[in-house]
Amino acid sequence: MALEKFDDIYQRAAARKGGAARLNILLGPGNRDHLLPTITDDRFLSEFSKKVFQSGFVWRVVENKWPNFEESFFNFTIEKVLMMPEEMMERKASDPKIIRNFNKVKTIKANALMIFDQQQQGHSFAEFIAQWPSADIIGLWAYLKKQGQRLGGNTGPYALRALGKDTFILSRDVEAYFRAHDIITGGIQTKSSLNAIQASFNDWQTQCDLSLGQLSRLIAYATGDNHVHLEEVLDAE
Repeated sequence: MALEKFDDIYQRAAARKGGAARLNILLGPGNRDHLLPTITDDRFLSEFSKKVFQSGFVWRVVENKWPNFEESFFNFTIEKVLMMPEEMMERKASDPKIIRNFNKVKTIKANALMIFDQQQQGHSFAEFIAQWPSADIIGLWAYLKKQGQRLGGNTGPYALRALGKDTFILSRDVEAYFRAHDIITGGIQTKSSLNAIQASFNDWQTQCDLSLGQLSRLIAYATGDNHVHLEEVLDAE
């Protein structure tokens, strides 16, 4: 099936969300990659760690406990985390003030090492992320999965989006769109599926001035259950 034109997707989403003006607000901010270098690397480790703990768990519970995580892990200062001996990590993992999961606690140090390795190349991890081209965002996903721990699937992309890196998200609605249009047929995380999805987003970006994140939301609004409305977004602010 031929790739659907951006204008057709946009018009369908606008009709479902009450008009173009309302849809544009729902799409949210555009590309903010230029702001990434202002973010300190400890914030990257914090967000990666938070998304690891939120994976398969109640997000709200993790959010409520996160100040305790910040305190327990030295505000995620890379050098201090890397100096933590194994016994200290085990002790932290048994503390009821945080979520007691030693396997996930161990990822904090592993992902700190990934960040540290980039720092040794003469730039901050934030600068490394900022310069990664959006036309190959799946390459950045692959890097996080390979070099980090538990950052595969949607965990890494959700962390990137939370930090401001422009990325699409393979949500249930986005996946449903690509399957319905026969753009993918196999597993969502296979190399062929990811390449086809990236190529689709790259094509749409030549037809509009939306970021990957905005396009990702647009696909969801044009495809999934029509339950996200402007009033809900405003109420949440």
